Amino acid sequence: MNYAIILYTLGFVIDFSAAFMIPPFLVAMLYGESDAKYFLVCFAICVVLGVLLGGIKPENKKFYAREGYITVALSWIIISLIGALPFYLSGYIPSYIDALFETISGFTTTGASILTDVEALSHGMLFWRSFTHWIGGMGVLVFILAILPLAGGENMHLMKAESPGPSVGKLVPKLRKTAFYLYAIYFIMTIVEIVLLLIFKMPLFDAVCISMGTAGTGGFGILNTSLGSYSRAIKTIVTIFMLLFGVNFSFYFLIVMRKFKDAFKMSEVRWYFAIFAFVSLVIAFNVTSVSGSFIENLYESTFAVSSVMTTTGFSTVDFNKWPELSRILLVIIMFSGACAGSTGGGIKISRLIIYFKSTLKELSSLTHPRSVKVINIDGKPVERSVLNSAMIFLIAYVFIYVVSVVIVSLDNFDLITTFTAVAATFNNIGPGLELVGPTGNFSMFSPLSKIVLIFDMLAGRLEIFPMLLLFTPSVWKKH
Repeated sequence: MNYAIILYTLGFVIDFSAAFMIPPFLVAMLYGESDAKYFLVCFAICVVLGVLLGGIKPENKKFYAREGYITVALSWIIISLIGALPFYLSGYIPSYIDALFETISGFTTTGASILTDVEALSHGMLFWRSFTHWIGGMGVLVFILAILPLAGGENMHLMKAESPGPSVGKLVPKLRKTAFYLYAIYFIMTIVEIVLLLIFKMPLFDAVCISMGTAGTGGFGILNTSLGSYSRAIKTIVTIFMLLFGVNFSFYFLIVMRKFKDAFKMSEVRWYFAIFAFVSLVIAFNVTSVSGSFIENLYESTFAVSSVMTTTGFSTVDFNKWPELSRILLVIIMFSGACAGSTGGGIKISRLIIYFKSTLKELSSLTHPRSVKVINIDGKPVERSVLNSAMIFLIAYVFIYVVSVVIVSLDNFDLITTFTAVAATFNNIGPGLELVGPTGNFSMFSPLSKIVLIFDMLAGRLEIFPMLLLFTPSVWKKH
């Protein structure tokens, strides 16, 4: 284990955490709020820690897989510990565990909240809350890689550890350039959404916060009604951008590079939109069978499916009141999630395609044992290492999910609340059903359950393995 390069990189991460405190500080100053001083305190803490750690110059600046995964996991934990301080010091969230829950929910783009009255927060705190979504959406270390080179070619291990999906590759020969392209696309899409929301009369502060929450597929609202009180035009724009941010960013890169044929060959993107359309229609028909018009219910179902499938978590209606079929479908797409290489969470559509094709392959081999079949995606064979990784991911996913449900069940809430609370946090969605539905929150859970859900949010955002490696003794041996 190269401890020196880990500490050195953590110094850079903390330095950037200091920079992240500047925008909410300026917002608080703009609105004349006293909360500005808490962001200054955090800024000072970050500068001091960053200088201390960044001053440790490593002799060996190469990253290997082990260092990459550990650095990513520790980076997210550290920025969350620091990021919780403004909420805690200001007194808006008196419990540090609760403040940490809220902050990690922000950085992991989960959107689960312990707040019962969001509108009681100051503008500076509301902005910081939404800004954590935007930072965490594309990834903290991807952002840093876009700004400066850290450790040569091996820093791909950082990007792989932080990026969602079964495989991550370079879009262009230089990793720094890859990161720059990803953030450029991310930034431009965010700006476009802000402009469109302003055109349809959303206030500037609201437009910026909602767009950051949409871009990160996080879902922190700035009103107690989430997006329920905005106009239909605004909700439609948000629906479209939630869907767009759930698409694999490689698709956008190929479009920008005018490689349209390669872009539209991506089966994951086609499956993503097909599942969205199918589930939205089924829910609309199902809800209409109980009450309301089909057009109105289709409008609400497309928003809800887009929000849940992309793991954003914004809401316009209380889907707790929908028929059982609709609620079950929402729970199913909680697990499926969005595309790999997007800002969304969940298992990812690409893994589901791999599982589906692997099952068909095994069924075929039972009837034709001598046949040799290769699993292909987008015309390319899937490597054995990717298949193995996807299967191990599923095993680890189910294990963590089951253990989490068992521990959270100690709080004695109903089965649906417990089951979907873990689903909502582990898949980085936000709202679940029953007590943690769109009109509820996570404040009633015990500190132990909140710690478990915090771990689930981090594990879900970082694709499980970086967090598990922290608890693997052999990883920490210096050899």
